[in-house]
Amino acid sequence: MEATPAPSPSPQPDAGLPGISVIMPVLNEERHLKAAVTAVLEQDYPGPVEVIVALGPSSDGTDRITAELTAADPRVRTVRNPEGTTPRGLNRALKEASYDIVVRVDGHAVLPSGYLSTAARVLEETGADNVGGIMAAEGTTPVEKAVACAMNSWLGVGGARFHLGGTPGPAETVYLGSFRRSALDRVGGFDEDLARAQDWELNLRIRRSGGTVWFTPDMRVSYRPRGDIRGLARQFFRTGQWRRAVVRRHAKTLSLRYLAPPLALAGIAGGLVAGAAGFVPAFVLPGGYAVLIVAGSAITGRGESPGVRARLPLVYAVMHTAWGAGFIFSPRRLG
Repeated sequence: MEATPAPSPSPQPDAGLPGISVIMPVLNEERHLKAAVTAVLEQDYPGPVEVIVALGPSSDGTDRITAELTAADPRVRTVRNPEGTTPRGLNRALKEASYDIVVRVDGHAVLPSGYLSTAARVLEETGADNVGGIMAAEGTTPVEKAVACAMNSWLGVGGARFHLGGTPGPAETVYLGSFRRSALDRVGGFDEDLARAQDWELNLRIRRSGGTVWFTPDMRVSYRPRGDIRGLARQFFRTGQWRRAVVRRHAKTLSLRYLAPPLALAGIAGGLVAGAAGFVPAFVLPGGYAVLIVAGSAITGRGESPGVRARLPLVYAVMHTAWGAGFIFSPRRLG
């Protein structure tokens, strides 16, 4: 009787390449977590890779799905994050990381197959402390598509390359981030008092410590935007609040780009109040903003369906005014 041949061993990672630790804070990510982790495990990077999931107090099936993932692949490990905040989850996962390259991934982000290889290559070529690329907003419903169009345009989010793309080079910040572990240790990791904008603030400290943050359009990650106007308003209001909190800590980072939404909101509100009180010329402020938004929507919405183009002016107005209101009404205790 012939012996059954032993199965061929699975290919082993190239131990000569730097290892990559992917850190992933999750909270109520039942819908997307499996796809996000699977996309990391199926990367074409030939070096060692591990995934450390920081588990917040989810109320859905996130813990069950994570348990299935850890049972199926020893490269996936977990750490508890009882507060559920993003920066604390990132720092807890960072403490468990084994390798010299640390890549942040969100629980609803699906990496393209060459993402980790590109990250390792660009870190090596540039000597940067953090490299990253484009947050490519993509929608499926008319509202999601309108929000994605706005988030991918200069009128919606300004000129940040991680939204709009551009040439490779040093940048203020990038989407997600692929870091040298030594840089994270040098600056003390993520600021746990910042529930949002902690990535921008971390990149600020990296740059101030003499490091480089590098943008490359070769690293592109799909992002699913909010699918309803109320959720969009909440998101941008909170983002404006936390951006003001960062400005309180780092006053020299205040720029016209951050002041534009609150100044626009103040002008619109002031013009409406003054106009209603009898000073009719004041209506030029809200009227001029409306003309700008409609004209800008016609330009940035070219190629979109009529349903998307019809929603664009409202989406832009909500993004601008919600961000501006959040910036103005950010409580001093925040952060």
